[in-house]
Amino acid sequence: MSVNFVADVGGTNIRLAHIADGKLTNVKKYLCSDYSTITAAIQAYFAAFPKIKFTAGCLGVACPVNGDFISMTNNSWQFSITKLQESLGLQWLDVINDFTAVAHAVTVLNQQQKEQVGQGQAVATDNIAVFGPGTGLGVKHLTHTSEGWLALDGEGGHVDFAAVDEEDIAILRFLTAKHGHASAEEVMSGRGLLQIYQALAEHKGVPAVFDDPVDITDRALDGSCELSRATLTQFCRIMGSFAGNLALNMGTRGGVYIGGGIAPRFLNFLKDSDFRMRFEAKGRFRDYVASIPTFIITEPDHGLIGAMAYLAQNHKG
Repeated sequence: MSVNFVADVGGTNIRLAHIADGKLTNVKKYLCSDYSTITAAIQAYFAAFPKIKFTAGCLGVACPVNGDFISMTNNSWQFSITKLQESLGLQWLDVINDFTAVAHAVTVLNQQQKEQVGQGQAVATDNIAVFGPGTGLGVKHLTHTSEGWLALDGEGGHVDFAAVDEEDIAILRFLTAKHGHASAEEVMSGRGLLQIYQALAEHKGVPAVFDDPVDITDRALDGSCELSRATLTQFCRIMGSFAGNLALNMGTRGGVYIGGGIAPRFLNFLKDSDFRMRFEAKGRFRDYVASIPTFIITEPDHGLIGAMAYLAQNHKG
């Protein structure tokens, strides 16, 4: 039996699956550190299914993809795409940035794999924006062409942080003093959550007790720390303003989606926050963005699903 496979390759784990009847099956996760090369890790997955002949694949990798040579950012793996394809005996192999995979995932997610925040109705095949606070801040725009969905490359996570209210201004001053520059990633990421916490502590003249974003989030959700709750509240506001800016940039009537590993952890808090209010707070263009929907991706396998969607669209047979 011949099938295609997909992989989501991070700094710590590689997750693989193969495709049967247009769906993911046999998802497995391996520690990257257990294998000296990506070839060895993928071959270990292939060996687990000796009756299957894998013929083509798509890898989403957490690093830039600018040519044939890939060097992972947060682990030691380096490889040539063409040589990897040859060593695995594949007819076709594509390697894409992991957030390109996330972007393609949103085109195929069903209603159970995402949660809408606020009002708005998506327009089919219209432009889409995706961003994801995690270790860093991934940003992609999608546009529909005669050949299918096209993810537009860019470094939107590193645009300037745009302050809106007094708390934002305090955070901007804190980050500028610390780094010399305040980018969006410095507020919308794991370290960003911590830096918001530290900035608000300084602004309010209270001690910053925690140094782990998980602790801050947990204390915000259980209501045991006022500063932590203020931090998560401001994090949601900042995400709302940023999402609204992405919507304005390309008229994303197909929706704005939030992926990454952080936002799904406090979905209900986010839905009850000022996220949507800040999304729509665009002055004379309030009505323009009010009709654009916003979603949280709740599907944990969205990276693999996106690689599968990309493979389905671009696999040459």
